[in-house]
Amino acid sequence: MERIDLEVDDFINYCDYKGLATKTIASYEQTLRLFIRYLQDNCKITSTEQVKDKTIIDYLTNVKERGKYTVVANDNTKHINNPQNRQDFGKKVSLATVNNYTRNLRVYFNYMYDNRLIKVNPMRKIKPIRTPRKVKDYLEDKDFNNLLKSFDLSKFHEYRDYIITQLVFDTGMRIGETLLIKDKTDINFNDRSIFLPAENTKGKKDRYVFFSMQMATELKRWLQYRDRYKESEYLFCTIKGGKLLERSFESNFTVYGERIGKKDIHPHLIRNNFAKRFLMNGGDIYALSRILGHSSVKVTEECYLDLTNEDLRKQYQKHSPLMNLKRA
Repeated sequence: MERIDLEVDDFINYCDYKGLATKTIASYEQTLRLFIRYLQDNCKITSTEQVKDKTIIDYLTNVKERGKYTVVANDNTKHINNPQNRQDFGKKVSLATVNNYTRNLRVYFNYMYDNRLIKVNPMRKIKPIRTPRKVKDYLEDKDFNNLLKSFDLSKFHEYRDYIITQLVFDTGMRIGETLLIKDKTDINFNDRSIFLPAENTKGKKDRYVFFSMQMATELKRWLQYRDRYKESEYLFCTIKGGKLLERSFESNFTVYGERIGKKDIHPHLIRNNFAKRFLMNGGDIYALSRILGHSSVKVTEECYLDLTNEDLRKQYQKHSPLMNLKRA
C-alpha cells in the first residue's frame, strides 16, 4: 500500500471522528480513491506531497473527458457491480460532477495543509467551473394533489409514505431527518413542533421545525394506525417495526411519481416545494434559512430564489404598496 493510501485513510477516519454525515464521507472517499488510482496509473505519485496544481488540473480534465463509470478505484469490483451494464455507462460526465470532485479534493488538501502535512496547497488557485443555474423543480397544486391521491392508503407502507410526503411538504425537513424522528421524544403537539437533534441533521446542529394544525391531525391519526399494528420507537417504521432507510423511501417515491406520469420525481422535490411556497406566501428568507437548517442565508438564496415572472407578478399583487395603503 502506498503512502497516499494511508494519508487518505487518516483523513477519512478524521471525518468519521468529526461526525460528518455518512453520505458526505462516502463522497469524499469515492473521489479520493479514484484520484489515487489516476495518480498511480498516470503519474507514479505515491504521496500527497508530490501532487502539484497541474496534476490536479490534468486529472479534472481527464474526468471531464472520460465517460461515466469507465474508471473504478478497484478493478476487482467490476464483476460485482457490472458498471458496463448501466444505461448511462460511457456518457459524458456533467460539469456538476466535476465540481463535486473539485470540492472534495479541496477539502482533503485543505485538511492536509492546515495540519502541516504538506507545505503547499495545490488547490489554492483551482476554482470550480461556472455552470448554468439550474432552476429547482416545482410541483403545481394539481400535480401535488394527484401525487397524494396516488397512494393506496389500505397498505401500511403507502399510508406511511403518504404521511411522510405531507410532513416534508409542511415542514421542509430533509427525508433523512424525517425518517429518524422518534414520536415519544421529538414531537410536541402543544406547540406543533419537531425537535431535530444535532446527530440527525446535515449541519450537525439542533433545530426545530413546525407543522400546521392540519398536519397535527394527520400525525395523530397515523400514530393511532401505526400503534394498532406495529411497535417501534420511530415515527415512521418499516413493516417489521424497524428504521426505514432513506433509499427505501426514495425507491417507493419513484413508483408514486410514475403513477402520475412524472418519472424524474424525487423526495427532495417536496422540500424544494416547501421552500418556494414559503417564500411565495410571504415568508421571510431568514426564517426559511433557519427552518431548512442551512449554514447561512446565502446558501438559501442560491438554492431557493428561483422565482419566475409569474411568481413575481403574484407576489407583487399580494404586496402592492398602493393596494395595501390604509386610506384615511
